[in-house]
Amino acid sequence: MIDHVSVGVADLDRAARFYEAAFAPLGLKKIVALPATVGFGKDYPEFWINLRAGMTPVPPESGTHICLRARTPADIEAFYAAALKAGGTDDGPPGLRPHFSVKYFAAFVADPDGNRIEAVTFLKDVPPQA
Repeated sequence: MIDHVSVGVADLDRAARFYEAAFAPLGLKKIVALPATVGFGKDYPEFWINLRAGMTPVPPESGTHICLRARTPADIEAFYAAALKAGGTDDGPPGLRPHFSVKYFAAFVADPDGNRIEAVTFLKDVPPQA
């Protein structure tokens, strides 16, 4: 249904470095780099960052976030670690989210501009609840 999404960033170079690192564990790479926009994807740009030089940080209470599908929990853990190392902030560490579904395994980060990004996978086998 959705072909691509984009987010605004105040510093294109900083954001490109962040997303290159964070997206690598999910199999996404930089595909297009133009003076005011960068596109990431697997085969074509599915996720764009667009320079908005006067942009103020996105407030955490905005409620907006973008969720990307991952193959495995290990990919999500790697996404989360890479995002934090590249300057992102924690918005929910890797783990099960039983309030969504018993099989919903996700992690949430905010990029340096406050854009909230999630990675999720749906487990085939769910460990027993204690």
